[in-house]
Amino acid sequence: MQVRSNLSFLSFLVITLFLIVLVGCSGEDSSASTDASSEDAASENSDKAGVDKQNSDYPIVIEHAFGETVIEEKPERVASIQWANHDVALALGVVPVGFSEANYGVPDESGLLPWTAEKLEELNVENPNVFQDTDGLDFEAISDTNPDVILAAYSGITQEDYDILTQIAPVVAYQDGPWLTTWRDQVMLNATGMGMKEEGEELIQDTENLIKEKVKQYPQLKGKTVAWVNFSAKDMSQLHIYTPADPRGAFLEELGMTYPESVIEQIQDPNSFSMGLSAENADILNDADILISYGDDSLYQAVKEDPLLGKISAIQRGSVVFIGNGTPLAASVNPNPLSIKYTTDEYLKLLGEAADKVNE
Repeated sequence: MQVRSNLSFLSFLVITLFLIVLVGCSGEDSSASTDASSEDAASENSDKAGVDKQNSDYPIVIEHAFGETVIEEKPERVASIQWANHDVALALGVVPVGFSEANYGVPDESGLLPWTAEKLEELNVENPNVFQDTDGLDFEAISDTNPDVILAAYSGITQEDYDILTQIAPVVAYQDGPWLTTWRDQVMLNATGMGMKEEGEELIQDTENLIKEKVKQYPQLKGKTVAWVNFSAKDMSQLHIYTPADPRGAFLEELGMTYPESVIEQIQDPNSFSMGLSAENADILNDADILISYGDDSLYQAVKEDPLLGKISAIQRGSVVFIGNGTPLAASVNPNPLSIKYTTDEYLKLLGEAADKVNE
């Protein structure tokens, strides 16, 4: 009996040890399986988080004069219409699949202003797709480019234009009114529409720094009063003044000058980019140290000889800047980052010379 008892105990011990080892191995497998599952889950969550982060900026909603535009994902194909919007895209390193030809200030038959051509060359683009649409938008040509977004932040598109364009792609339109978008807003609206808001902010900062450095060379401009006045040799009885709401007027203020109160008081619509003025009321311009206009020396001479306009203080002392019609400089006074970089030296030189005559 004792021997059988010992054998039974020995058998029990072996079986117990076997079970302990078996359970231990099973535990390790379970642990390994659990760890693997945890790693897979973590990896899956990480991947999902990455996707969420990548898409976290979308959809982008841009409010404008015609309502709002929704950009569902980053556009790959960017089209641009009317004035300067393509220059913003190019300044950000994006070549539009198509853009409107320039209809003013172009020195050749290319449809390209010199700063646009220069940037295209820098980006190694030899044959850009330029819309021949100076007589009206070429909707078919725009559609043929199969764009993901259409840039029109600085433009004069109508509600009808907008409705047609939105059938092609989301449209980035102006916020307040036609032709009122400043160069900063041009950049921010168009850059946001391209999914490049941060890059747009950097472009604005770089351009502001450039302007500040250039203006430092012309301290005589600071505090001068200025007005942009268009004269016509065909009709000296009426003047045309660009307001500070217009990009041309706004840029003059950015260069350190201000519009005189006598002119500001005559602006009935603060959101209008221009206003008319009778030559009989031209005396309100006597408070302007500097006058700027499109035109040449022959127009300036005609203005000086006019019995009413010739009495304007700036005309009499010669503190005027007449910018040749149809020149690149004349086109650049509606500024954007590329044109500012290309023509600001020339523009400031003319303004500085006019300011010097005020101080004589």
